[in-house]
Amino acid sequence: MILPDLGELLAMRGAARGIVLRPKGPARAHYLGAHRTAQRGRGLEFEEVRPYAAGDDARSIDWRVSARRGRLHTKLFREERERPVWLLVDLQPGMFFASRAQLKSALAVRAAALFAWNAALGGDRIGAVIVNGGDTVCLPPRAREAGVLPILDALLALQPRGPAAARPDAFAGALRTLQPMAHPGSLLLAFSDFADASATSEIAWGGLAAHAECRLFWIFDALERSGLPDGRFRGGLPGRVFSLDGAKTRERWRAAWQERESRLETLTQRLRLSVQELDTAKAPALQIAA
Repeated sequence: MILPDLGELLAMRGAARGIVLRPKGPARAHYLGAHRTAQRGRGLEFEEVRPYAAGDDARSIDWRVSARRGRLHTKLFREERERPVWLLVDLQPGMFFASRAQLKSALAVRAAALFAWNAALGGDRIGAVIVNGGDTVCLPPRAREAGVLPILDALLALQPRGPAAARPDAFAGALRTLQPMAHPGSLLLAFSDFADASATSEIAWGGLAAHAECRLFWIFDALERSGLPDGRFRGGLPGRVFSLDGAKTRERWRAAWQERESRLETLTQRLRLSVQELDTAKAPALQIAA
């Protein structure tokens, strides 16, 4: 299977225009920018003209409309605010797996690149925390291409090149790293298979979800859900290869999947997080746009 390269990720800039990232609630970031708040007042974008009411700012009176209609009218503006967007990308060795079109790690890289371009085109500052088999890499939010290009380079450099043993609690460590940096009003987009129990820890996610909007993208392969077909197969890690009987292992395989599914469902329901499935058999742009 072909791993993503820089040319492919740069070309995703066009496809990113078809994605809409609207905040669920009022923006709470502290910086002026491109996202509108629900609070009307003196801001950057004209909203409407309505009859003057007691307490309105006299500086906002529209004298032309008032003269034409014979009564005072005031102009309303809607404030615009910049929204920091964080990408949390799981590129641990367990993501080096697929039975269809692309590796789970490759899908995570492509989906993260799409959202990075989308955020930059929308005027947001974009940052990333990337988890791989070694250290967690953190890239602070920056605007436009200055924020996107370092993230693309890091995604390509850190994607796994082969299977290996995972580092315990690496994902939880990334969440702890991100928590003090995701300021109120931030948007967090997490890309993972959530196979690690720490990736669905309610304690780890609770602090982030309290003041940032979190959206989870669950990356999976159809083989994980269905289990091995009938027959004998070889699998495992380098130096630890096993012979597997599809019929005999299917029940335990599906039980492990159901446990992961249950953990993720419990997390998203309790913290009211949104989750979208991303299948390795399909292109990320088609799944996200849908």
